[in-house]
Amino acid sequence: MRGEVLRRAALARQPHPPGVRKPALGLFAREFASLWGRGRGATARVAPARHPQPVMLLPGFGAHPKRMQPMADALAAAGHEVHEWGLGVNFGPTPENFAFLMKRVGALARAHRGPVVLVGWSLGGLFAREIARRQPEAVAKVITMGTPFSGNPRANNAWRAYQVITGHAVDAPPIECVLGEKPPVPTIALWSPRDGVIHPRSAKGWPAERDRAVAIRCSHLGFASDARVIGEVLRQVDCDEAACAD
Repeated sequence: MRGEVLRRAALARQPHPPGVRKPALGLFAREFASLWGRGRGATARVAPARHPQPVMLLPGFGAHPKRMQPMADALAAAGHEVHEWGLGVNFGPTPENFAFLMKRVGALARAHRGPVVLVGWSLGGLFAREIARRQPEAVAKVITMGTPFSGNPRANNAWRAYQVITGHAVDAPPIECVLGEKPPVPTIALWSPRDGVIHPRSAKGWPAERDRAVAIRCSHLGFASDARVIGEVLRQVDCDEAACAD
């Protein structure tokens, strides 16, 4: 036990790599105030979806699925079949929980007789991209929100906390993954220039790493419930890919 505590403490003490940018501390401090910001839970006047689909929501690191309830409510009001990821609080990847998610997405696709849209917030988006990369036949599209899939995995203000809680280095996850490789399904990255946790470039990515990127001026914590984000997710889930392309 003492050895494990010392090992995690060493992970927390690792220096931030030189030359790797992260959001300013002022933006990071504003993240907590954003929890009470405008636009939370706005689901009124949701237009019916033209193409109702099964949708799975994957929460961010340290978050419970209930944090994404406003988005779930809006998607359901539009006529989509909304599913939680089934793992409670997101405490990071393990071989067991990733295998569970792979099976869950496959089972949902079979039950609905069609692929599932995966909407992932922050770390949840990394899960979504990797699932789609491995079993694209079960995934209709991937929408990430403030997800650090591009560049250095320490280009953020959360990597030390992540390492302490998960017990592994942020660049050495316990499952094989290819962060910057675009899954072979439509992949949309929502990012914010006001993100105080993840550097915007990491969440926006480069053209070869996603199909399109959409900027929304919200906080990182706001991705789960900001009305502007919810509206954009509704649009991206329902849109025809040819019409929505950059």
